[in-house]
Amino acid sequence: MSVPREEARVIPISAAPSFEQPDPVAELLALIRRRITGDYEVDEFGYDAELTDKVLLELIRPLYNHWFRVETVELKNVPVEGGALIVANHSGTLPFDALMMQLALHDEAGRPLRLLGADLVYQLPVLSHLSRKTGHTLACREDADRLLRGGELVGVFPEGFKGIGKPFSDRYKLQRFGRGGFVASALRTGVPIVPVAIVGAEEIYPKIGDLKSLARLLGLPYLPITPLFPLLGPLGLVPLPSKWMIEFGEPIRTDDYDPSAADDPMLVFNLTDHVREVIQQMLNELVLRRGYAFPPFM
Repeated sequence: MSVPREEARVIPISAAPSFEQPDPVAELLALIRRRITGDYEVDEFGYDAELTDKVLLELIRPLYNHWFRVETVELKNVPVEGGALIVANHSGTLPFDALMMQLALHDEAGRPLRLLGADLVYQLPVLSHLSRKTGHTLACREDADRLLRGGELVGVFPEGFKGIGKPFSDRYKLQRFGRGGFVASALRTGVPIVPVAIVGAEEIYPKIGDLKSLARLLGLPYLPITPLFPLLGPLGLVPLPSKWMIEFGEPIRTDDYDPSAADDPMLVFNLTDHVREVIQQMLNELVLRRGYAFPPFM
């Protein structure tokens, strides 16, 4: 007795699954075409998600992955949805830490970060335009509250220029946190405060001096002297390849307070001081965990 052979099932070419990779050239041309024709969207703050994701973050991703070799810790503490205030230490002479934290949250937490910037940022024509495009906005009460109520992650560096421009001898020592405006915004909107410690930025431009007179002339908060700048000219602007770690701490809840608590200066001060202490402790521990800032060959 013969057993009938099972016939092979032939899948038509048109029905076969496609494993073709996206054509990067075609994607780039499509992007350019949309930009030229105006077929893209920005929100009320000027944030251009497509330009940020496809162009600006792509430009700094090699720094994140290969130059600074950024390692994130405890990303589980970042809320997967809803508003939250991301509060971090500030350092490094130039604000690379803001960009690296933004990229970390974009790539590894899947959430855009809306950073609050100082007035000086929005007084410079090109930088102001780029900052708006990448989702940054002026560090003011109205903008911060609207973004938080809209369910956004809002990033703030309470040390401001005091932190980013401090000398290398004061590395990983937090400066004063201002008047606590960020805490008041969190209280008014009832969102959690996520403390963040960034280790690695202090070593990219070790500041050993300051050209104060020239800085005042140019309207800048400082003009740093580093071991390589201005000695090596433009080459001295290349950041050193320090090893970075970014740790996201346990959220500090504010929804147990009434929104009117934002008008209590003593409560705002105490919460601000608590956040500062938490971040300082995180920094102390993370510096030890990170170990040497530079690879063995340097």
